[in-house]
Amino acid sequence: MPRSERIGIFGGTFDPPHMGHVAAGRAVQDALDLDRLLLVVANDPWQKSPRRAITPAEDRFAMAEALAKEIPGAEASRMEIDRGGPSYTVMTAEALLAEAAEAGQAPPAIYLVVGADLVSELGTWERSEDLKGLVTLAVVSRPPVASTAGAVSGKAQPTPIPPPGWRVERVDGPLVEVSSSAVRDVLERGGSVDGVVPAEVMHCIRRRNLYAVGR
Repeated sequence: MPRSERIGIFGGTFDPPHMGHVAAGRAVQDALDLDRLLLVVANDPWQKSPRRAITPAEDRFAMAEALAKEIPGAEASRMEIDRGGPSYTVMTAEALLAEAAEAGQAPPAIYLVVGADLVSELGTWERSEDLKGLVTLAVVSRPPVASTAGAVSGKAQPTPIPPPGWRVERVDGPLVEVSSSAVRDVLERGGSVDGVVPAEVMHCIRRRNLYAVGR
């Protein structure tokens, strides 16, 4: 019998993608030998959208397509965009299982890629009790989020302990300290993010005149 497909859900706002995403994606691929790594672009990141303006989903999907070129085996996914409404990871996992069932395939092994900083928030996610039964967490350890755009090396932080009941795989690294919010701040001030944002992503940002670049 062929083994079940191994699928990674690497979800996010990707507003914009940066080298931290690249490093995390590559680390997960190396550690877990995934068949597919889906860069799932949130349609409405409901825990963020009430607090700040979000770049339109189609622009963020275009940037995720550019990001995918930097990560072997990765592909940008518009599942949550096409579904519309608030983006709930549990619904994305259920959709992947339903797709396999409709195709007569074995249920895939689904790995939910999260940074160590998000582990403590899992209980706030929509239908988290259902989600924990559908996925294995792939927890990527990383340093604290940067206050300015840049990449630095340092010691990996201890992986927080998830709430009870989650299956967990730890993925060591990456030691890249950068945040999308810091990148936005630098771009909107007209600063340089060379080495922090992949070149293909920057081409997309300029082409679409995002974050005041080129205006």
